[in-house]
Amino acid sequence: MADQLATDIIEKIKPHAEPGGEEITTSTELTSLGIHSLELTEIIFDLEEQYGIEIEMNTVDAWSNLKNVGDMVEAVRALIAKKA
Repeated sequence: MADQLATDIIEKIKPHAEPGGEEITTSTELTSLGIHSLELTEIIFDLEEQYGIEIEMNTVDAWSNLKNVGDMVEAVRALIAKKA
């Protein structure tokens, strides 16, 4: 069962995913959604704006560190916790 943060992030990812794919969960691989570097950058900007955080990574680092949706959720959760 996904928590609210995971649900919010999945909702941000959905418009960028290829249509007709399987349900997006925290274990869904980002590459399986057809999300490319430009879409990933847009998603990261949206998350930074929504949560008032700064995700310090260039696109290459983002792809190497964020394999699935759960990785993205945990990265955002950690940054929110640091901010508090």
